[in-house]
Amino acid sequence: MGINLSNFLASKSQNRKMSQFQDLDHLDGLSVSSASANLYNSNRDDLAMFYFRDGANFASVYTQSKILSENIKWNLNQKTQKIFSLVVNARNANSFTGEQGYRSMQHLADLVSKHLTEKQKQDEDDPKIIKSKNIIFGCTGTIGEKFPEEKIKSKIPDLIKNIKYTQNKYIWIKAASAIMTTDTEPKIAMEECKIGNTLVKIYGIAKGSGMIQPNMATTLGYVFTDADISNDVLKKLLKKNIENTFNAISCDGDTSTNDMISIFSTGKAKNSLIKSIADKKIKSFDESLNKVLLNLAKRVVADGEGASKFISINVLNTKSENDAKKIGFSIANSPLVKTAIAGEDPNWGRIIMAIGKSNVDINLNKLSIKFGELIIINKGKVYSQYDENEAKNYMKSFAININVDVGNGKKNFTVYTMDLTKEYININTDYRS
Repeated sequence: MGINLSNFLASKSQNRKMSQFQDLDHLDGLSVSSASANLYNSNRDDLAMFYFRDGANFASVYTQSKILSENIKWNLNQKTQKIFSLVVNARNANSFTGEQGYRSMQHLADLVSKHLTEKQKQDEDDPKIIKSKNIIFGCTGTIGEKFPEEKIKSKIPDLIKNIKYTQNKYIWIKAASAIMTTDTEPKIAMEECKIGNTLVKIYGIAKGSGMIQPNMATTLGYVFTDADISNDVLKKLLKKNIENTFNAISCDGDTSTNDMISIFSTGKAKNSLIKSIADKKIKSFDESLNKVLLNLAKRVVADGEGASKFISINVLNTKSENDAKKIGFSIANSPLVKTAIAGEDPNWGRIIMAIGKSNVDINLNKLSIKFGELIIINKGKVYSQYDENEAKNYMKSFAININVDVGNGKKNFTVYTMDLTKEYININTDYRS
């Protein structure tokens, strides 16, 4: 079971807001809430809290930028086996905020842990003492602005008051909307699978629209499951499945200081013990996790700032996967390729240029290029039956497939990107206005 991405892409191509969310329901062991701290000087929700009443196993991957946001530093410094809450704010990246930004994380963690411990005493038969180290943060928004600690602190009681022990799709949409910045739509995905004979759920949300280029994960993404899986196995599963999902997308070639993808396991499904990533019982979960991550990653690209096209670049038959990645991202990050596609111009010469600058050895006599099923280049030469008008018609589609067959090996990689439009420039010139 999963949310149909093709329906989403079809809705984008018709310039409609995404509405085809499946009925994500309750995931046991997790509670969700959202609130407005007026970070945008409006009443829109800009805070989200995910509360694990009995704690959750977890794993995260973070940006490879050499400049880290203060919340990422905080998360990396907390040496704990269980997380009791993830708190995410929009509007402010808490990056390049120095001591003030880091202290804010400490103060918020102290406050959240105190309130949640009190809630445990009120609600639970076996109350837990929740410590500051059991709280982690996601931050997204403008870099270099003072972190709005007081605004957020004032809304922590509301976040906890708003906690919903039973979720439905509207609660998930509210939480996914609360973490958006320049996104135009919330991003949600789900799958169900089995570990042994036990049915488990995998739910995910993400945000991302600009500053999207892999060097880890390119955005904020949070995956929740009721499966019982150890921290070590979660970490290995996440690192494995990031590579062809969030590490296979690019909107603008820029890597954020805040990139973060996390997975949380509540253990409530009571599945049989998984000792390692090689356990055969984990295969279906592994595949379903990849589907959730890929679904979210594609939604990030399709909702890229100013995007009018969703572009898949399939690089085939290279000597190594790294070669395929180099070629794919060279094409994906070329402003000339992206603007040509925005203008619906089948200017394949720009793709030739991008392949050439990738620094991958190419035997032109084996190179083939197709737009969808239309053959453009065949074995290093313009295809004898290439029809420019057919290619122009194809470029009017929302979903564009570029297939590059290098012909010198057996490795493949697919990169997902968007076009570069005037709207992208408008969004980013007015970003802080």
